[in-house]
Amino acid sequence: MEKMEEKNDKQNNVKRPKGGMITMPFIFSNEVCEKLAVVGFYANMISYLTTQLHMPLTKAANTLTNFGGTASLTPLLGAFVADAYAGRFWTLTISSVIYQIAMTCLTLSAILPQFRPLPCKGEQVCQQATSGQLAFLYGSLLLGALGSGGIRPCVAAFGADQFDETDPNQSTKTWKFFNWYYFVMGASILVAVTVIVYIQDNIGWGWGLGIPTGFMFISIIAFVAGYPLYRHMDPSGSPFTRLLQVSVAAFKKRKLAMVSDPKLMYQNEELDASISIDGRLVHTKQMRFLDKAAIVSEEDNVKAPNLWRLNTVHRVEELKSVIRMGPIWASGILLITAYAQQGTFSLQQAKTMDRHLTTSFQIPAGSMSVFTMIFMLSTIALYDRVLVRVARRFTGLDRGITFLHRMGIGFVISVLATLVAGFIEVKRKQVALAHGLEDKPHSIIPISVFWLVPQYGLHGIAEAFMSIGHLEFLYDQSPESMRSSATALFWTAISVGNYVSTFLVSVVHKFSAKPDGSNWLPDDNLNKGKLEYFYWLITGLQVVNLIYYICCARLYTLKPIQTHRKVDGESEEAGVELASKV
Repeated sequence: MEKMEEKNDKQNNVKRPKGGMITMPFIFSNEVCEKLAVVGFYANMISYLTTQLHMPLTKAANTLTNFGGTASLTPLLGAFVADAYAGRFWTLTISSVIYQIAMTCLTLSAILPQFRPLPCKGEQVCQQATSGQLAFLYGSLLLGALGSGGIRPCVAAFGADQFDETDPNQSTKTWKFFNWYYFVMGASILVAVTVIVYIQDNIGWGWGLGIPTGFMFISIIAFVAGYPLYRHMDPSGSPFTRLLQVSVAAFKKRKLAMVSDPKLMYQNEELDASISIDGRLVHTKQMRFLDKAAIVSEEDNVKAPNLWRLNTVHRVEELKSVIRMGPIWASGILLITAYAQQGTFSLQQAKTMDRHLTTSFQIPAGSMSVFTMIFMLSTIALYDRVLVRVARRFTGLDRGITFLHRMGIGFVISVLATLVAGFIEVKRKQVALAHGLEDKPHSIIPISVFWLVPQYGLHGIAEAFMSIGHLEFLYDQSPESMRSSATALFWTAISVGNYVSTFLVSVVHKFSAKPDGSNWLPDDNLNKGKLEYFYWLITGLQVVNLIYYICCARLYTLKPIQTHRKVDGESEEAGVELASKV
């Protein structure tokens, strides 16, 4: 009888494991509201600055690009704080509150007349914003950049953290999470660039900015409400300090002879406990010069090691993992460069084409990106529900194909996208020439804008394969104590890709100019340019990048890890396996 009561007491004391699918509604609701807020806020901000604050176009454009540049760097800061000190939950929560304050300030500037200049009357010269009004604006934008710096690198990593890689019942859910995370993000962006922008243009900026602000507030409440259910990964000190310690220790011991057996190198499970919850990294044969950081010498105290002289194998392998990830990460930059042309030259093409759906309604040129989003969302859904199941029959992998293969497919489709874009531009110019419109840059060419749908669609399909694979790769292959930092690298690649696009456009514009005024990328008349050559230049660069990626992928060594498998709630030692589970 006593045994039965003891058994019942144990059953009553058993706590439901934290994390898992039950947390997804809280995290996804946060992502939906946050993306509606962020994208809805800035998708049309150029119009707000020029029409409400009467800012000159160039100054407004520079304001937004400066903000974008700052916002692209702050994720590295936010990731560092999350990994080293605050943890992902608190970094997300505090950053969301900061972003909420920024959005509230901008909403007030749209509602309260003292925060913006007087409206223009008739043909009079518009009064520009005062220094105080601009200071309020810049302060709000700076807060927004700081807030987004904590949100961007943490939300995907925190969501993936909810699936315990040591639990066979949860480990296969991670790849599904990245699919649906990106799907939810894309659907939210689609709504933001259509519905929210429509409200801003047709109903008013008070509502147009107030609605995203309200969504942001709801997202914070929804996210915090799930706190008791989340699986929390405690911060474990600065990961960059650990990487530097390994480098310094390896340099100090560079003259030592290598040990004959890797098992003789320094191991300390207690020291690594906080940074190896999902399992310990095991020795690999690459970059053996770093192994010297784990060689025990006579001067070392193995019980209380000086980490600037002696490090564990796990810590050495952390640095190796980061170095191995670099070439694969860099390969994603050029795809973003190709993707960026949709918002510049593809948009300019659309402006010259017939965009009418009916005699009275035409598609705004800026809305053509909707086709990219639709193709991306459709591909993600088809991939998850159909392609994975078909591929699983041939590969035997739960996720269908590895993330490296997924990225490769995305690269191939992106090559096709810019190749097709060049041929469509040739067609557009042929129609312009046939109708005598070559010298009339502001005339509408009688060719349907739907000719551009293939290039927009292919970019969307490429993003569904490559970007999700890229994000999954960075999370999966990074040391577990650096996953926020690794996710920040995803956003950094997007930033660098846009900067490369700016550099490439500037170089081509400069060196393709001829004495007669012709240019591949003319300033005023696209009909007399050679935009197709520019698209094919990017195509050629992408082909070289694809070859580079294939070489990197073939040489890449997946992160090997010693895991502890959970069976019926209890842990048991498992053998070495590849951390990607592919």
